[in-house]
Amino acid sequence: MDAQPIFAIERPNGKLLTYYFIQSFLLPPISLLALPYLFFRYHTMRYRIDDEGISMSWGVLFRKQINLTYARIQDIHLTSGVIQRWLGLADIHIQTASGSAGAEMKIEGILEFEEVRNFLYTRMRGYRRGDGKESLPPPIPSGHPAATGTAAGTGDTELVSVMRELGQELRTAREALETIAAREREEPPHG
Repeated sequence: MDAQPIFAIERPNGKLLTYYFIQSFLLPPISLLALPYLFFRYHTMRYRIDDEGISMSWGVLFRKQINLTYARIQDIHLTSGVIQRWLGLADIHIQTASGSAGAEMKIEGILEFEEVRNFLYTRMRGYRRGDGKESLPPPIPSGHPAATGTAAGTGDTELVSVMRELGQELRTAREALETIAAREREEPPHG
């Protein structure tokens, strides 16, 4: 998978600002307060995706920055409301093993949300082919609950996630034991 288009994403798409305007006008009593906040949030929002992980920052008076390594990512969900779907947007919710019930990071305003989700899954799970190159996980059908981010498939998704992590840990343990056994065969016994 070519990661360069993913690494090039640094700012949200302009459609996010349109979404923020529509969202603020749907809440008329609060729109006077919400609109400036959303406007500055959009203009200060920055993303950085690299080989180590993903980071997001925003804010004018109170700057917030979140940095996540791929190893910390536990689960990824896509959500998209009616207006977001109309604009071609979706939110990517990234969860970690922190104690909070919600997502640690919410990536907004990305048109390539499915590619970013697949890239993050690839990095977090460490998929490897026999030749050592990274490969994508099997595609998730569009009607599947995991693709839509609904709670109906959450249990299945978590079970699959746990099973894949367990398999990776077993592979790592087997490789470590094979390395130790190979060293013992090469070294003469001490005594």
